[in-house]
This record gives sequence, C-alpha cells and structure tokens, in this order.
Amino acid sequence: MQYCASHRVPALVVTFTAALALAAPTHARAEAQLLIEAATGKVLHAENATDPWYPASVTKLMTAYTTLRAIKEGRISFNTLLTVSRNAAAQQPTKMGFKAGTTLTVDNALKMLMVKSANDMAVAIAEGVGGSIEGFADLMNANARRLGMTQSHFVNPNGLPAENHVTSARDLGILARALIQEFPEDDAYWHIHSIQYGNRVMRNYNSLLDRYPGADGMKTGFICASGYNVVASATHNGRRLIAIVLGAYSGAVRAQKAAQLLENGFNAGGLSWLTPSLGTVDQLAPIDAQPPNLRDEMCGGHRRKPPSEDNDEDQQEAATGDTGSTQAFMLSALRPGNGKFVLGPPVETEAPIKVFTGSPDHPDAVQVAEPRAKKKQHVAKKGDGEKKDAGEKTEKKAGAKTASTPKRAKHSAKPKVSSAN
Repeated sequence: MQYCASHRVPALVVTFTAALALAAPTHARAEAQLLIEAATGKVLHAENATDPWYPASVTKLMTAYTTLRAIKEGRISFNTLLTVSRNAAAQQPTKMGFKAGTTLTVDNALKMLMVKSANDMAVAIAEGVGGSIEGFADLMNANARRLGMTQSHFVNPNGLPAENHVTSARDLGILARALIQEFPEDDAYWHIHSIQYGNRVMRNYNSLLDRYPGADGMKTGFICASGYNVVASATHNGRRLIAIVLGAYSGAVRAQKAAQLLENGFNAGGLSWLTPSLGTVDQLAPIDAQPPNLRDEMCGGHRRKPPSEDNDEDQQEAATGDTGSTQAFMLSALRPGNGKFVLGPPVETEAPIKVFTGSPDHPDAVQVAEPRAKKKQHVAKKGDGEKKDAGEKTEKKAGAKTASTPKRAKHSAKPKVSSAN
C-alpha cells in the first residue's frame, strides 16, 4: 500500500475524500452535505453541515413526523378524515388539486404528501392535526426542540418561502434518524415509488428510489433560495446510511451527489478507523449565521431555462442541455472514473400505490383536475416567485377512472412501470 509522505495517510483514504470532490462545482458556491449512519448517528462526512438553510419541501419530513406522533399519541388515526379547506385548495402547485370540501384519510394524505409533495395536502394535514397552520407549526417546533434540532424553526407545513423557516443538514439528519427509529412500522411512507389517483400516475421526485440499489427514502425539495435539496437513505447488507445534500444546482446533480455520498460510505469498509472521528450528528456544533439565498444562482437569467419555485427541472435540463454552467450535466453523459459512482437509468420498480378521496368504505369518484394555463417562461427576479410553492414538478392532466381502495404502503407487487417525465 502506498502512503502520502507528509502524514502517512493511506492513499486509499485520500481517494475516499477526493471522490466526494469529483461531484463538486468548479467554482466556490454554497452547498451543504452530510452522511451519517442511521443506527448510531455516526458522522461519516460533513461539509457545511451546521450552516442554516432553507429546507423547501424537505420540511414535509417534519410534517410527517408531527402527524405520526399525533397518531402514536392517539389523537388521530390513519383513517381519520381530513377536509380540504378553501385555504388548502388555494395552495400553489405542486398540489393534488382537490376541490374545497373534499375529504380524505390521513393515510392517503401522507402518501400524496411524500410522493407528489402536495402543498394542499400539507395544509389539510396541518389544519386537521393542529387546528390551523400556526397551531401545527407550534407542534412542529415543539418536536424540533424535543429532538435537539436547535437550528430549526418552522412556520408552515410545506416549506413555502419564509424568512424564519430554516433548518440545517445537521438537524435534518437528526429528524431522519428519528423517523426511522420511532416509526419503523411506517417506514414504507419514505420509499413509495409512485402513487395512482384514477388514471394519474405520479412518481416520487426522489429519483434515487428507482436508480440507486438499496435506496429506501426519504424526501426532496426545491425553492430558488435554497437550491435543490434531498434527504436520502439506503440500506446495504443491513447497514442504513442517510445522505443529505442542500443547495445542489439541479435535480440531476442533487441525485448524483447523494448517490456518491452513499456509495463512498458503503465502500469505506474497514478503512473508516483511519479517518478522523467526527462524532455523532447531534454533537456537530451549530453556527450562528443567516441561511444563504441562492435565488440569483438558481433562478437567474444565466440559466437557459430558469426554474421557478414549482419546477423540479431535472427532465428539462436533460432535454435542453443547460450548457451555461459547468455544474449542469446530464447523468447519461457521465462516465465512471477514479471510482466515481454513476447513476444508471430507472430500473424495474414497484407498482403504483392507489390513493383515493373519501372514506375507505365509501371512496369518492375521481375528480378531474382543471387544466393549468401555460405560463410564459421568464427570468426570475429578486423576490419573484415567493408566493409560489415549495413543491416539485406538476403533473399533467389525465383521464378519470374510479380508484380502488388501497392498503397501507407496505408490500406490493413489482410490475415494470415506465419512468415519468
């Protein structure tokens, strides 16, 4: 084995660290990364992990946690009916688009929240569990304090842009571990590949579920101020890791960087003792700073097709080729080198989980979504789009059929399902 002359560190360890840098942008920019063991909380890699950050739709992990706590405490059940209020129905896309007055179970709302990243479902859950958005935010913050998420403060259940709505990679790592450890029986919510409402099949925005072996969670998010965020988990040989990437330049880059973190963690093997100990995630020291605002970089005119708050943009970048930036690249164009892991095309996935409105005994007829008016593409300006949502890409209108009553998202058959755009 060859050693580096200055510190006598095995060259393979240097390769482990260098591999993480391969996916890094060529010029300095804000980004946070964290890799931890789910079982122990041991930190395997940390980069700006305690910098405050806008969470965007990753917020919905705390929305789900707060809801599952309410179920565990007996205040509601999975079959409790929620009502879509006028406020919920008025939320900006991404959303399911149900009419005000529609009812649905907590179970169905959670599935739509985690897969579709539906902002109307986030508000319906918040109002049903907490009485109001403000009341639910109080519950979210109480849970954050109890978990030791000292850098987090929530003001809404969906991650819509708000000045005081912040978290950090450290805190999201703590939250992800809490979800896994406190609710093992509900783990399937984090890795539903797709849901079906009538004829509409909506894929999870976490593309790692279909592209990285062993991927089993959790949630993506994007607003212009935060960049592309993801909390991802995967399990190999009984060992589960959690990777967090905040501020990636695109959905494609986000997925690639999370996959590379996971791959490096799983492949470290017996060499982990040679790297400096970073302690556990809760031991990472928070810093007092303002979260970076990446709006100009993420949604500025230098991009060929600037994203908006409600646009995940992975497929658009792949289609248009955003050559204006060295960070924007197509995954299909990547070639392995120096041990770098490359995401492949989507593999055979699970059948969509059917969702419905109404009660389990009397499901409603499928509602046909109103077509959205096409918007002219424009260059995002400072402050533009703040009233839009923190969700991901919107789905196209499809035909209507009556959905069958689903079971909880546990196990399902695995027919081949085509990849959504």
